[in-house]
Amino acid sequence: MIRISTIFIAICMVLVAASLGLVLYSVAGLSGLESAIVALTALTFLILYNAVSMRLRDRTDVGGQIADLSRGTADLARQVAEFGRRLTAVEGKLNSLNHAGADRIQAVVGEINELGGLVKQLAVSVASHDDMLAANAAAAAAAPTPPPSEPEPPARHEPSFAPAAPKLVAAAPPIVVSGPEPPAARRGEMQTFAAVKTAIEENRLDIYLQPMVTLPQRKVRFYEAVTRIRDEHDRVLAADDFLPFVEATGLIGRVDHAVLLRCVQVLRRLMVRNKDVGVFCNMAAATLRDPATFAPCLDFLEANRALAPSFVIEFKQAMFRHLGSAESEHLAALAQRGYRFSIDNVTDLRIEPRELADRGVRFIKVPAALLLDPKVSSTSDIHPSDLSDLLGRFGIDLIAERIEGERAVVDLLDFDVRFGQGFLFAPPRPLRPDNAPAADGLPAGKASETNGAVKSAAVETTIIDPPTRVTGNAALARRAVGPN
Repeated sequence: MIRISTIFIAICMVLVAASLGLVLYSVAGLSGLESAIVALTALTFLILYNAVSMRLRDRTDVGGQIADLSRGTADLARQVAEFGRRLTAVEGKLNSLNHAGADRIQAVVGEINELGGLVKQLAVSVASHDDMLAANAAAAAAAPTPPPSEPEPPARHEPSFAPAAPKLVAAAPPIVVSGPEPPAARRGEMQTFAAVKTAIEENRLDIYLQPMVTLPQRKVRFYEAVTRIRDEHDRVLAADDFLPFVEATGLIGRVDHAVLLRCVQVLRRLMVRNKDVGVFCNMAAATLRDPATFAPCLDFLEANRALAPSFVIEFKQAMFRHLGSAESEHLAALAQRGYRFSIDNVTDLRIEPRELADRGVRFIKVPAALLLDPKVSSTSDIHPSDLSDLLGRFGIDLIAERIEGERAVVDLLDFDVRFGQGFLFAPPRPLRPDNAPAADGLPAGKASETNGAVKSAAVETTIIDPPTRVTGNAALARRAVGPN
């Protein structure tokens, strides 16, 4: 259509120019050449005029198109603004729903905590009842034996301690006896349990520190907190002596709370002198498994999450091999707060480093005897000399524990072991007040044969004592533990 109109206009311009030349030639009397020049001049002006008018018309069309595009852009901007407003409204609704869900969760957690308190009260009542039964059994044992003609007293005393015995025997390690010895063994168990329970209630829990050193420099890098209990005669009970009774009676959560509090206080005191030091603190599988017992621990660790890079929580290898949903969830909660884990009580080298690293494990303790045992390499999936490199690929450090001789250190260096722990470097030493004599903390025995770095570190740890000022974290832990 555009091409036809252009051709028509050109024909018209030629006809107008030719007509003008013909009129000038016939009417004005001009010559043919002059008439042709005038006609060509007129044709040129007509062509120029048509070109300029077409250019102006094109500009007008382009301006209209630009205006239409501007209006479309403005409409699009309005639509985008409306979409943004609606998206903001949706986000606000989602946030309000999230807050409402969080409030509901907090309410449920509060109810669970109250239920846990009721369960603790019930446990205390049951424990007091067991104490009464144990006292009756002890009184019956101390009473003189009636003559054979009067068999009634033994029949009357049997029901008094029979209910308590199954509870202790069911959870504690089995005791194989024969003949008339079971009553005496049960009375010994009851007396030990009563002594342990009294020590826990009177807060006679002591923290011993044993250093972990770098190899071969033997520079102290971590300390492991070891729990001890003192009875009424100030005799020290090791963990192996009292843990079965504590776990059987449900007091392990209370012990873990107290140990966590002391370990955090020790770490704060250590970091004043050395920012690169860390503390390993043990936690029982029963504490991690029970939500009511674990909740106060998590609250306390949340309040002290600034210490998480230097605070390592230690579990047994058997616990990681039998993880349930509750344990996995609680481990994930601790890992989200920045805490790292360690594995001890390793009995074999069947280890999955990728799975452990995904759960937050950063240290594995293996006894030196297990690493150096030639029988292990034939039964294990990996040679002990390659274990450190394998764990290192997943960010896990290998710690050789229970090192008691220099020969073992030399052999472990061939295995590329970076950390060591054992009586060769320093035995577990108790904390003492700052004003105690310095001679009380000097290492003895094999520990005195180690180099100066380990010896000075062992002396330094013995002067650490938890600060007497009760902070908000200490009050939180004490409320979780309960009255002593």
